[in-house]
Amino acid sequence: MSFGDIRVAERADWLIERVAATGTLVLRKLGETRAGEKAVHRFLSSPYVSVERLVETVAARTAVQCAGQHILAVQDTTEINFSGRDKKRRGFGPGGNGKTPGFFIHPVIAIDVATEAVVGLVDAAIWTRASGRVGARRSRPLEDKESERWLLGCQAAASVLADARVTMVSDRESDIYQLFACKPARLDLIVRASQDRGLAEGGLLFAALAQTNALCSGDVRVAPRGPGDKGRIAKVELRAATVRIKRPRMARRDEVPATIELTLVEAREVDAPSDKAALLWRLLTTLPIATAAQANEVVQLYRMRWRIEQVFRALKSDGLALNDSQVIDAHRMFNLAAVGLAGAIRTIQLVDARDGSSRPATDVIDARFAGALERLSRKLEGKTQRQKNPHPSDGLAFVAWIAARLGGWNCYYKPPGPKTMRDGWNRLAANLEGYALAIEQ
Repeated sequence: MSFGDIRVAERADWLIERVAATGTLVLRKLGETRAGEKAVHRFLSSPYVSVERLVETVAARTAVQCAGQHILAVQDTTEINFSGRDKKRRGFGPGGNGKTPGFFIHPVIAIDVATEAVVGLVDAAIWTRASGRVGARRSRPLEDKESERWLLGCQAAASVLADARVTMVSDRESDIYQLFACKPARLDLIVRASQDRGLAEGGLLFAALAQTNALCSGDVRVAPRGPGDKGRIAKVELRAATVRIKRPRMARRDEVPATIELTLVEAREVDAPSDKAALLWRLLTTLPIATAAQANEVVQLYRMRWRIEQVFRALKSDGLALNDSQVIDAHRMFNLAAVGLAGAIRTIQLVDARDGSSRPATDVIDARFAGALERLSRKLEGKTQRQKNPHPSDGLAFVAWIAARLGGWNCYYKPPGPKTMRDGWNRLAANLEGYALAIEQ
C-alpha cells in the first residue's frame, strides 16, 4: 500500500487480513496482545493514514481484477448510529434522526456480471454531518448537497474501472436529474425511479407504460430481507419504452439540458403471494432497449444491487458490528470503517466461493503463493473423493476450500459458514506468512 511509509503499508495489509480472519472490529481482539492493540491504535491515528488513501489503494487492486470484464458498479449509503452508545464520542455530528451522533458510509463495490461475484471495493465516502441548520435543499446547488455523492461515485467508477465495461446501479435515492445529465460518457446507468417526473411530450413518467403491451414475463429472484428470510421467486411482466424527462424547475439551466432521453423498464409482479408486497420496479436506464431479452437483462442487473446490502450487513450488526465499536474519535473511526469495508468484502468473497467460483485466486491472495497453496491443499485432502479439492488451483474456490478445511470443515454435511471461513482464513494467513518469511531467507 502506498502510504508514504512501508511500515504503515504493511500494518494496513495486516489489519485488513485480521478483520477478515477474526470477524471483528474490536481493537483488542484485532491486536491479540496489548502491544498489538497499541499498534492498531497507532495505525488508525497515523498522519499517513486516511480514508482516501485506504480506499485508493484497495481500489487499485480491484481495478486489476476487473480489467476486460463487464462490471456492475453498485453504490448505496448506510448509517452508523451510536444511539445508546454516544458517550464521549468526539467529532461526530447528528445522524439520520438529526439528534443522535453518527456518520455515513457510501461505498461503490464491483460485481462481476458473469458470475455475480463481489470483486472488490471501488470507492467510498465516509462523513459526518455538521451541526446546525442548512439552507433549503431545493435552493442549494448539487455540490453543496450530500446527494452529490451519487455523481462522485459514478465518476470514481468510470476512472478506477477504466479498463472494464461498467454499468452503474443504484436505488431510488439516486434518482437525480443531474446524475443522468452529468454522468461519465463511458458508463451506463440503471436507477430505480423515485420521482414521477414530467415528460417532454406531456404527462408523467409512471403512466408512460400504461398502454404498453408486456414484452414478456419471467422470473426475478427477490433477495432475502434479513436473517431467516430465504427470499423468493417473483413472476413479473416486463414493459419498456423510450422516454424524455424534463428538467426540474429548480435545476440550473446553464448546467443541465432541458430534456434527457432514457429508457424506462418496468417489472411488475403478477399473482404475488397474499402475505407479500407485489414487486414493482421502475428502472430508468441509459441502455437502449429494443428486445425482451435486453429489458430482462436490465432487470437482472438491477437485481444484483442486493449484494451491497450484504456488505452492509457484514459490516454492521450481522457481522463486524462496526456500530458497536468503542472507538470514540471520528478520524480513527472513519479509518476503521474503511478497513472494515475491505474486511467485510473479503469475507463475502470467501463465502461466495465455497460452492465454486470462476473468479481467480488473485482476488484475495498474491500469485506468488500459488505453489504454497497447492502443497497445502494436498496436505489437507483426505482419502475419499469428497475430501479432495475439486477446484482449479488458480481459482478463488480453490483458496476457499483450503480456508474451509483449515476452519474445521470435514467436506460433509452443510457448507461452511462465515465463522468457519474466518477461522480458516486466519490459519491460512498465518501459514502463508510463515511461507513468505522462509523464502525470503
